[in-house]
Amino acid sequence: MINDVGWSARYRSREHPPNADGPARPRPAFARVRRESVRRLQGDAGSAPLFWHEAMQSYVISRYEDVERAFKDKESVFTTDNYDWQIEPVHGKTILQLSGREHAVRRALVAPAFRGKDLQEMFLPVIERNARELIDTFRGRGTVDLVEAFATRFPVNVIADMLGLDKGDHAKFHHWYTTVIAFLGNLAGDPEVAAAGERTRVEFAEYMIPVIQECRKAPGTDLLSTLCAAEVDGVRMSDEDIKAFCSLLLAAGGETTDKAIAALFANLLAHPEQLAAVQKDRTLIDRAFAETLRFTPPVQMITRQTAADVTLSGGTIPAGATVTCLIGSANRDESRYADADSFDICRRDLTATNAFSAAADHLAFALGRHFCVGALLARAEVQTGVNQLLDAMPDIRLADGAEIVEQGVFTRGPQAVPVAFTPVG
Repeated sequence: MINDVGWSARYRSREHPPNADGPARPRPAFARVRRESVRRLQGDAGSAPLFWHEAMQSYVISRYEDVERAFKDKESVFTTDNYDWQIEPVHGKTILQLSGREHAVRRALVAPAFRGKDLQEMFLPVIERNARELIDTFRGRGTVDLVEAFATRFPVNVIADMLGLDKGDHAKFHHWYTTVIAFLGNLAGDPEVAAAGERTRVEFAEYMIPVIQECRKAPGTDLLSTLCAAEVDGVRMSDEDIKAFCSLLLAAGGETTDKAIAALFANLLAHPEQLAAVQKDRTLIDRAFAETLRFTPPVQMITRQTAADVTLSGGTIPAGATVTCLIGSANRDESRYADADSFDICRRDLTATNAFSAAADHLAFALGRHFCVGALLARAEVQTGVNQLLDAMPDIRLADGAEIVEQGVFTRGPQAVPVAFTPVG
């Protein structure tokens, strides 16, 4: 049960609940926040890019240097203890909540499957097949909403297939995925959304635990079998550990790739010359993805909790405080990026070669020890999905009269990307 220190209670104000769809144009507000505080901290004079957000009961940091420091934190001042009440009610205890050696061992258990040979040989065919199957459903239409028909379905289908789960259960997984995302973004504290999230945790466990137990008895060549067999220094994951990781993978992996693909096309369609360049030279997809992660990051904010007093730009945050790191603002910081509010796949201050590693020049996957373990999976999905979509729709264009509108606060992306193209077949 979600109690009075749960996500829904912490992230709402009865008088002024946050808008779950988010402001129509948050970036000008982010720019103002970087320059001046909304509220003075601890009696300090002057302005600062640090403020207290009453509705979220959180300090907010907005500049690149501050968010980077929180993510790279080597002194363990910025912890993930807040995830105990933010994500555990819907996922169970996950790798995100661990620290020190426990975190290092758990990461070592799961990370190998998401890089190098395993990713290329075991899962790239799964990614390619799922992209092709979805595109085949609309390649003959001439019009399609890329969000509804592809982006929201593709990563969830891929993850379910990687885990070796029944293909007939894709619709069930998609339902669980949307329910979990709604729970995590339930800023207004809607009790029905909260209850649905709790039900999903129970339903997902009832589905997954027997599958995991059977997998231990008769392992295959899928990701679930890899997780069941993984061992580091004599340590293996329990059934509950694996279930929680799969739940997190479904939500985090699905949401990031979902919104990234939609935003990448929205950005390219708004810049036809860059779209033409990518169509001609597909090696530019990595650059387009990296710039999309900077310009319109799917995850707009990540929270941390302070273990000690810490001084950042403009003030001191006390120990035990929740800190909201505004990735969407930091990735547009004028002091870090030239012409930060312009989408430019060839910008010189963002390197595509390290964009999917812990040395990335953007903050969309976080940094440091909690850098996204699935970054290379997301890259493979985007490379494959975008390549196949461009092949199927060589004359892709925004549908007549269409306007792309973003929505979301914690995660954000296009509500729809309606496109037109010459049908094939």
